[in-house]
Amino acid sequence: MKKIKNVILSVCCGVFVMACSGGAKEVRKADYNIVPLPNEIRTAEGNPFLLSKETKIVFPAGNDKMKRNAEFLAEFLEASTGVKIRITSEQPDKNAIVLSLDAPDENSEAYRLQVDEKFIRIDGASEAGVFYGIQTLRKATPVGERISVAYDPVVINDAPRFGYRGMMLDVARHFEPVEFVKRFVDMLALHNINTFHWHLTEDQGWRIEIKAYPKLTTVGSQRAQTVIGKNTGEYDGKPHGGFYTQEEIKDIVAYAAERYITIIPEIDLPGHMLAALASYPELGCTGGPYEVAQTWGVFDDVLCPGKDSTFIFLEGVLSEVIELFPSKYIHIGGDECPKVRWEQCPLCQARIKELGLKDDAQHTAEHYLQSYVTARVEKFLNDRGRSIIGWDEILEGELAPNATVMSWRGMEGGTRAAQMGHDVIMTPTSHCYFDFYQAEDTGNEPFAIGGFLPVEKVYSFEPVPGILTDEQKKHILGAQANLWTEYVPNAEHVEYMAMPRIAAMSEVQWTQPEKKNYADFHKRLLGLISIYDQQGYHYARHIFDIKTEMKPDFEKNALSVTFSTIDNAPVYYTLDGAEPTEASTRYDGPLFVSADAQLKAAAIRPSGKNSRTFSTEVQVNEATFKPVVLLTDPEPNYASSGAEILVDGLQAVNTNFHSGKWIGFQENDLVLTIDLLQPKTISSAELSNMIQTGDWIFDVSQIIVESSRDGKTFSPAGNWKNDTEEKAPRGEMLTHTVTFDPVEARYFKITVKPSIIPVWHDGRGKRAFLFADEILLK
Repeated sequence: MKKIKNVILSVCCGVFVMACSGGAKEVRKADYNIVPLPNEIRTAEGNPFLLSKETKIVFPAGNDKMKRNAEFLAEFLEASTGVKIRITSEQPDKNAIVLSLDAPDENSEAYRLQVDEKFIRIDGASEAGVFYGIQTLRKATPVGERISVAYDPVVINDAPRFGYRGMMLDVARHFEPVEFVKRFVDMLALHNINTFHWHLTEDQGWRIEIKAYPKLTTVGSQRAQTVIGKNTGEYDGKPHGGFYTQEEIKDIVAYAAERYITIIPEIDLPGHMLAALASYPELGCTGGPYEVAQTWGVFDDVLCPGKDSTFIFLEGVLSEVIELFPSKYIHIGGDECPKVRWEQCPLCQARIKELGLKDDAQHTAEHYLQSYVTARVEKFLNDRGRSIIGWDEILEGELAPNATVMSWRGMEGGTRAAQMGHDVIMTPTSHCYFDFYQAEDTGNEPFAIGGFLPVEKVYSFEPVPGILTDEQKKHILGAQANLWTEYVPNAEHVEYMAMPRIAAMSEVQWTQPEKKNYADFHKRLLGLISIYDQQGYHYARHIFDIKTEMKPDFEKNALSVTFSTIDNAPVYYTLDGAEPTEASTRYDGPLFVSADAQLKAAAIRPSGKNSRTFSTEVQVNEATFKPVVLLTDPEPNYASSGAEILVDGLQAVNTNFHSGKWIGFQENDLVLTIDLLQPKTISSAELSNMIQTGDWIFDVSQIIVESSRDGKTFSPAGNWKNDTEEKAPRGEMLTHTVTFDPVEARYFKITVKPSIIPVWHDGRGKRAFLFADEILLK
């Protein structure tokens, strides 16, 4: 993994200097435009409230939660300003921050923050509401050692959009110590997140002490070694393990509760149970031997529902779990459970017969057997006052009567569950998986599972599908970000993957959609970044790099390039591959590139905190920047910017098919026409594509080139067929060239056909995905 560096960017706040006894002192102004954005900010007339060492924080006498809130506020303000403030339950006549429970709102997390010259008042509908008002004051306060802060008069009325605002951390793939889990909880609190989904069990490790089953931790919490990379067959040779004692869990649960965060534990069942099977092999269909997984993925060995001892085990585990976690919900996973062993297991087949389960047009009897497991576990928990959450696979078969669905494989599962009257938490991979890369330049990023999820895409997430009725929309409880840790081995990396994307998610969860604006959020994020710096968080700095928009301008026959930065820093660029300096050309508007170029650009700041250099190569051929029309539809999730991506002069630099640099087809062939605007003599066509067999992406099977003078009648020009048979998994980028006798024409039609997946692959016999980038005519 590349070393992650946390570079502090200087953030300027409003500053003014006032005279006082003993000389001048610096006073900085608070900024209420924070993240997440409050619902209502009304400025008022009058003089500002001045924070100083004489200020007091007042809390209601006899309320321990409010006293802890007051202590939190004092700690936050001291950390930000260096000013140590005393807390008290006695009401001063001025110069006080007063905490109370006087906000008249049905939403228990609502608060009102009022500022005038004498007082700052934070009124909450509950202690939790006061806590969120405190977080708003904390984030409005500029960071730095200074004497005083000026808070202009204001009235802020605020409450969250969703009652469930979640973040999941997987500590099963890579264990994190108690100290970091608490630090992670503090990070959630800073972002107004009220639910910590704690993924505690996996094939690669069992992380929670269960006293009735001690081998779960003596055996199941340890793996002998870990695969290097993505199941490369090479291993690091280093044992990895760790678990939380029940006392440690109680401590963390209490720590989170002080910050009004509920911890929901996940015990993934009946799949993802190799660590449990290694500990108690009698719980599997074959009896083993099993080992704690050293690789990543989905494994055929799962719990055996044909054995009564399996349910005794599950009830024993869950009995101890509910004693440790007071949360309403217990997450039982339910995802990625292969049925291979059940199909061959006599006991499972006997259970299927006993229950009268049958195959139907939608599902096999084994799918209904998993539904039986889910329903039986749900009844056990319901009888003890708890409810279950499961990943959207629990929709396959019969959904347990009272289950809440966590929709991760897109929005469709959650939509269907809401239409069925079930509660839903939306967490689709497309917008919520923080183990995805957050930059296109993956070569300069810490290793990740793949994908591409920048801050802007997280911010664009809308958790409530528009097709739902008003009544069905009430079943969308909220949204959650997930951080899986197969490729996130340490705390520093966790923070890097979470921040600042978690800031974008917090605004999705908290702020009403009509008030969201990404450009405004981008500017407000600077204040939150100053707290990241003050806390020493290892956050990703991509927001300080140049934001680049590039698209072909078909009227100018050139690539239109637009640069911008979060703080309007000056940008300098070169076209010959030289590193940009202040002596280079300064960007002052859209740049048009019409010939081959090696474009580089950098934001150069007076502080010396410069951006990383943006670099791209522009390669021009006869098809580049020419009008192009797709005659077939790409897969909706992989449409990118449409046909223009194929003639923009920009070659994809890696096989990250989520990056927006590739366009994908499966059901349809790729068929397009290119208008060269005038007749040209062409003798070859090239196509850039990729292979990623693990993702069902295979090489193309055929490329057909046709030409036309009028754009209506096309004649064959060239035809290339792929005679190479894929015999093993691989991944790479390719270029195929179709050569033919020179033909003079204005219009060219290109047809590209996907392959059929070979027999050795899980998708055997189906049409493969085809991912294409650039088409060249020469």
